[in-house]
Amino acid sequence: MPVDRHKKRLEKIRGQIRALPTVPGLYFMKGRADKVLYIGKAKNLRSRVAGYFQQSADLIASRGPKIAEMVTKVEAVDFLETDSEVDAMLQEARLIKDIRPPYNTELTDDKTFPYLEITARDDFPGVYITRKPRASGSTLFGPFTGVKELRGVLVVLQKIFKFRTCTLSIAQDDHKRPFFRPCILYSIKQCTAPCAAKIDKTQYRKVVIGDLARFLRSKRSVIMRRLKKQMGQAAERLDYESAAMFRDRIRLIERLDRRGAPDENVQPEVFAADPALALTQLRKILQSPEPVRIIEGIDVANLAGAEAVGSLVKFIDGRPFKSGYRRFKIKTVKGIDDYAMIAEVVKRRYKYAMHGQEMWPDLILIDGGIGHLRAAQAALYDMTTSNRGDCRDNHKRKAKPVKETPKTRIASIAKKQESIYIRPGGGPLNLPANSPARKLLQYVRDEAHRFAQHYHHILRSKKMLNNTQ
Repeated sequence: MPVDRHKKRLEKIRGQIRALPTVPGLYFMKGRADKVLYIGKAKNLRSRVAGYFQQSADLIASRGPKIAEMVTKVEAVDFLETDSEVDAMLQEARLIKDIRPPYNTELTDDKTFPYLEITARDDFPGVYITRKPRASGSTLFGPFTGVKELRGVLVVLQKIFKFRTCTLSIAQDDHKRPFFRPCILYSIKQCTAPCAAKIDKTQYRKVVIGDLARFLRSKRSVIMRRLKKQMGQAAERLDYESAAMFRDRIRLIERLDRRGAPDENVQPEVFAADPALALTQLRKILQSPEPVRIIEGIDVANLAGAEAVGSLVKFIDGRPFKSGYRRFKIKTVKGIDDYAMIAEVVKRRYKYAMHGQEMWPDLILIDGGIGHLRAAQAALYDMTTSNRGDCRDNHKRKAKPVKETPKTRIASIAKKQESIYIRPGGGPLNLPANSPARKLLQYVRDEAHRFAQHYHHILRSKKMLNNTQ
């Protein structure tokens, strides 16, 4: 890189760094054409980002050669403020999975954050740490940012509330319970032993699980005051070992706040159905002569017609294929018109498939009701009957518009009743809540919706146009 250009580049970046806030958030290292090269989180955005561009910084030693190489390609720095470090951590993981920056090596796999799960529908609910919660009947807290700390918290909480963490199947009407021998946790007063009928169903659910749930939802002030008082009393007795124990418990409980919320920090991959069962059932529902392997989901998002965007997610064999995800900034539609936006995304996505230059998916799934389905099908029909085609370089490729309707199936799924539409003139298909096919379609729909909404919020807050098609 010429010296003058390198100098101007650094001056520009350092000017952007001086404008960064000193708050928690995410920073985006961006290269040419506004492409995100790297996403990171910070407790103090300005301080963190400045560390990459200090003359005295030895990035090869501190961060490795890959990050040092990335810094030489940075043309601009952008950011998003977050409410806390925890929010930054959870959003970082989601954005890295979505955008897949080339210089991020961590958080790119399918590993998810853990939850604290209470099996609320059981006679005697258990409390567990899990990355794969039950499909229904559970109360979830999290996701939490660290499983190691969560395990430590669970031990402390069990000493206080005495809930069970075993995997035994315990029923209130089991007449053998009074003769069951409880484990050692009962002897050391860390479990109320519902397995051995030492507590009845009503009392266990109210006193043990009810108090625990209220504690997890609250500011935990009563417990914290008790622990701090015990720590102070131990210190006054010069019992520093006990004081340190209470101090560690206080720190662990404070870390309960290092979590998100199930509805806000969605991890849709956590609640996915069994892919093989879902695809087999879906093939029967669609009456497809061939296996359904590739599904593409489409959604749009806008706020009062501003910064409208579309998203496309791809699933192969029932699992997300993140490299196939696409974003579209809506170009031709003014105002609020979801149907027209769906039509635009469909035409832009499948114009090359229409000319035989890309593969069609087996199923196109639209987020919406019967009207959205009709809009998508009308868009495909317009493409098949067009005399001009939609490919801008069609005259160079010498490709003629395809006149036959593709064999790809199109369906839509509406959120309110989770009704599935597969024919414009037909009624809705309402599958049971535990249907593998319904769960898979919901997963695809929710991924498309989340992907569109996430990008939409970024566009509105920072005008970041990453990988726009």
